[in-house]
Amino acid sequence: MRVRYPRAGRRDVVRAQSLLRVRGRSVAWLPPLLLLVLIIAVDAVTPGSFRIITWIVLVPGTAATICRVWTTAGYALLAVVSYIVVDGAWPDQYQAGLADFVLVALGGVLATLACAIRLRGERRMIHMRDIADTTRRTVLRPLPPGWGGLEHAEVYLTADTDARVGGDFYDIQPGPHGTRVLLGDVQGKGLGAVEAAAALLGTFREAGYHEPCLATVADRLETRMQRHRQHLRALGRRDADRFATAVLLCFPAKGDGVVEAVVFGHEPPLAVGAGGVRSLPGCGALPLGLAELDPAPPPVHRVPVAPDETLLLFTDGVTEARDRDDVFYPLEEEVARAVAADPRAADPHRLVALVRDGTLRHTRGRLTDDTTVFAVRPAPGENPERGRLQA
Repeated sequence: MRVRYPRAGRRDVVRAQSLLRVRGRSVAWLPPLLLLVLIIAVDAVTPGSFRIITWIVLVPGTAATICRVWTTAGYALLAVVSYIVVDGAWPDQYQAGLADFVLVALGGVLATLACAIRLRGERRMIHMRDIADTTRRTVLRPLPPGWGGLEHAEVYLTADTDARVGGDFYDIQPGPHGTRVLLGDVQGKGLGAVEAAAALLGTFREAGYHEPCLATVADRLETRMQRHRQHLRALGRRDADRFATAVLLCFPAKGDGVVEAVVFGHEPPLAVGAGGVRSLPGCGALPLGLAELDPAPPPVHRVPVAPDETLLLFTDGVTEARDRDDVFYPLEEEVARAVAADPRAADPHRLVALVRDGTLRHTRGRLTDDTTVFAVRPAPGENPERGRLQA
């Protein structure tokens, strides 16, 4: 489920942009060469009244779009030499002349400069993508297999494919009081949403480890969101009224088959198993950041979960996914059909792949919001207490 994005070097830009590859090797140099041969051949078989040797200026221009700088410069030089040889072979009255020679030479120089500018822009673009990937790994840290005694699988799709990170967030935090799980969605888009998500995740990783009571963890998250909003107001930011919906879970250290859950205005998780699909209690607190509207502490639900049940968490990128007829994606119905046909579909990895593929198929790949799917369950024969001293 993970996708690795390696750091880009200078040569990686050319590899990434090569449009033609055969057995892993770039043949981007071939189209300009074929064009050069074609122009020379046509010029040789046409009468003197129809000379197209000047079209050879297209050769370095074509190379500039798909080749590296030195290859483009080589084609620019080859175009000039070819022009001199081919044009000189015609009688004087049919020769294109000095003006066209200057055009070919100048075109080669400009094509080489354009290629250098193109590659510089591509290197900058890949560098920025690498920064975005680093930001993503910082905000959404990679989760080791079996982390906190839990089987888990996750997929995160951004509506903006270039951004690679948005307002959706998730994490697993083992601790001495059990393993805590958090998934949420910050209202809005852009870097402001990423800032809020990072603030909440930082608090969750500390409070989820140290606090013995899940209600206290929930209160710490609300306090952090309020402080974040106050900071933005002090800066005069227009996005100071952001809030976040979230689901907070706890698999207790004693592993008694009960999961504690707090729902902050979010879609409640689904428990998926061989017996079917059921929704966990959805009556919870207001979204994080809106506690002043209801100062009552958020309720903590204790829900029994069977050993073969997987908890499926998701953001509104799934529930609000629409097709061309504005019909919402039938998540619960599709998952129920899949589990009824094959109980193994409740495995976290299969379940996440099922929902991911179903969402993309329903929307025809046109996501309008960030989409996160997260599935988790206690590992067979494991206890969430396992690895609890890891921060």
